[in-house]
Amino acid sequence: MKQKFWIILIIALAVGGCFKPKPPEEVIARVNDYEITLAEYEEGFAASPFSARSDKLLARQEYLSSLIDRKLILQDAQKKNIDKEKEFLKSIERFWEQSLLTVALGTKTVELSKSVTVREKDLRSMYDAMVRDGITTKSYEDIYPQIKWQAQKQLEAVKLNEWIDSLRKGSSIKIDEDLLKSLK
Repeated sequence: MKQKFWIILIIALAVGGCFKPKPPEEVIARVNDYEITLAEYEEGFAASPFSARSDKLLARQEYLSSLIDRKLILQDAQKKNIDKEKEFLKSIERFWEQSLLTVALGTKTVELSKSVTVREKDLRSMYDAMVRDGITTKSYEDIYPQIKWQAQKQLEAVKLNEWIDSLRKGSSIKIDEDLLKSLK
């Protein structure tokens, strides 16, 4: 029995030593029941226009004041259940969709930009067409970076459209044509 006690105690101490409690975060301000942590404050300040100002102490104080005002307004809105109103929830949904769409397209564009290669002969053909159509009088060397960028973006757009088409082909899409026609 005594041996079991010591084994359990040793295991408990060993396991307990592996799980160190997370140190409490420093709180720079409390707004009613909400705590503004130093990390939240610093991240927000760095991303704000206040951080570019020369008088850092005054800028920090003014930023904190504006942050507190925002938290108070948000708390008041929550007390009034504005955060549960249908129009608010719809605006959140639209914002979420737009943000996700922006990130998804940005991610795919970066992926595509790595896989797209513009051929030199295509760049030369673009340049020749620009000269022929009177779009430019600059030399090929002078306009090369612009042409290359434009050609890269055009190829990325083609690849992006091909990707979207493949998403459509791999999905089940049903449209009520009669209902669509009845709309005016």
